[in-house]
Amino acid sequence: MERKIRILMAKPGLDGHDRGIKVLARAYRDAGMEVIYLGLRQTSEMIVSAAVQEDADVIALSILSGAHMTIFPQVMELMKDQGVENVLVTGGGIIPEKDMETLASQGVGKLFGPGTPIQETVDYIKEWVSENRWSV
Repeated sequence: MERKIRILMAKPGLDGHDRGIKVLARAYRDAGMEVIYLGLRQTSEMIVSAAVQEDADVIALSILSGAHMTIFPQVMELMKDQGVENVLVTGGGIIPEKDMETLASQGVGKLFGPGTPIQETVDYIKEWVSENRWSV
């Protein structure tokens, strides 16, 4: 039986725009990943708790509200506090390049902006998991 990447997807905060994440969830499923979609208005605590319960390989967050500099660091800190290691935290939204660089320096994986080809995100996730989760 082939092992599937388990990707937990969520819309944290008050952002109610979920069309994009639903398109990505379907694309990831079609690419052979197991998708756990938490839905709208998730807290950082809810996201990390679900990732632990579901043994997620990846946490993917869609943030269009401008709260990325709060939410991503919160998720990273909660993961550290709970001993969650070697799980990719990635996502996308309206995130300035400077903020992407700052978040990357804090351990957040590659972040994607509007218009990124879906296959680029699929390839990134598959490569990261293969090199960092399954090679261990």
